[in-house]
Parts: sequence; C-alpha cells; structure tokens
Amino acid sequence: MENLLVTPEEAAEALRVGRAKVYDLMRTGALRSVKIGGSRRVPRTALEAYVAALLGEEVA
Repeated sequence: MENLLVTPEEAAEALRVGRAKVYDLMRTGALRSVKIGGSRRVPRTALEAYVAALLGEEVA
C-alpha cells in the first residue's frame, strides 16, 4: 500500500523542489499538511491538488 502521508522531504523530492520551498508552501497554505505529534506530513492528495492548481485544473 502506498503511503497516504509523506514527509516534507519526500514531498520536496516528489515536486523536485527544496525542502525549504515545501515548508514555505505549507506555511502559506498553498500546500495542505497535517500535524501528527510534533511532525508535519503532507497528504498525497494535497500534492496532486497543488500540481493541478499549478496547471489550472480542478481536482475532484
């Protein structure tokens, strides 16, 4: 089963950007994330929604 949540580092790798950029996107709300304990995680659906928004597409 593919992970439903990824670390910011894994999100950065998937988006081909730096880790700092992912934290910036999370801070501004452009990339949704959840806090579990003291750690931030990014839902895979949030990555897909972010890319779709960049492309100007609607996500179901």
